[in-house]
Amino acid sequence: MTVSPDPSSPGPSSPPVLIRPMAPSDVPVAERISDEAFLAADLLTVPRGAPDPTPRPAERSERWIARTRAFLDTDPQGCVVAEALEGPDAGAVIGFATSMVRERLWVLATFAVLPGAQGLGLGSRLLAAAEQSGRAAGCDRAMLSASDDPRALRRYWGAGFRLHGQRLLSGVLDRSALPAVTGLREGTEADRDLLDTLDRERRGAGHGPDHVALAAQGALVVDAAGDGYAYAAASGPALVAARDEGTARRLLWECLARTEPGADVEVGHVSGANDWAVDVALTARLALRHDGWLGIRGMDAPTTYLHHGALL
Repeated sequence: MTVSPDPSSPGPSSPPVLIRPMAPSDVPVAERISDEAFLAADLLTVPRGAPDPTPRPAERSERWIARTRAFLDTDPQGCVVAEALEGPDAGAVIGFATSMVRERLWVLATFAVLPGAQGLGLGSRLLAAAEQSGRAAGCDRAMLSASDDPRALRRYWGAGFRLHGQRLLSGVLDRSALPAVTGLREGTEADRDLLDTLDRERRGAGHGPDHVALAAQGALVVDAAGDGYAYAAASGPALVAARDEGTARRLLWECLARTEPGADVEVGHVSGANDWAVDVALTARLALRHDGWLGIRGMDAPTTYLHHGALL
């Protein structure tokens, strides 16, 4: 999941809103706002001749809601909403931001404002409120995954994020290209200390409680020597982390091998620091295109690492 278009350019008539902590009852509303905001942004940037983007499938909506409810348990201070105080939307949530603190890392998970309320300065207020959790925790690094919306990119650049293009490789896998992969095993909850150690080496912080959400999305595969792991989802890798390129390649191939024959496959969030993943996916006959941006602050772009769209 990428961060929504940034609606934070100050407007002349910013509506009166209450920026408050997100409540559990706000989560389904936030999911709808997120879907509408991303759909509107995608319609502006869809390449000529490409099919129009479609609303989020029900399964992804349910996963989004479950993940965000987990954020309220682990990081309530980083999850905020904007509630309209006047006008036809009075009392309604019209924007939100969710974020988390993982050790020394602040992660912006999702940030969205209803399309009709964008351009009025709400986004900057939501972003500032969410970032307070990272400042209070003394985080010295930050990550986000952003769309192509130019307003968003200006906002994140102005906030000190360096922007690295992401690639998406997708299509039907050529299964004849799959190599024999050895040296991997099924992972369990007992591996989580190892997983967090690998995360710290790649991005400076473990995923901690986020492994619950990752495990719900795909099977955990671990390198037998302890040099990497991956979550293999139905459509491809949800996350890959490894100490070296050889291990990363084996894990990615394993994730691809576990997809259903003939199904559409995706290898996403591939930054320029991870061309090894482009090589694997192109060898598997997947198609390559640009798909958003990785924003990082206080750190280098992680290598031998394919991040999760929301959990990074």
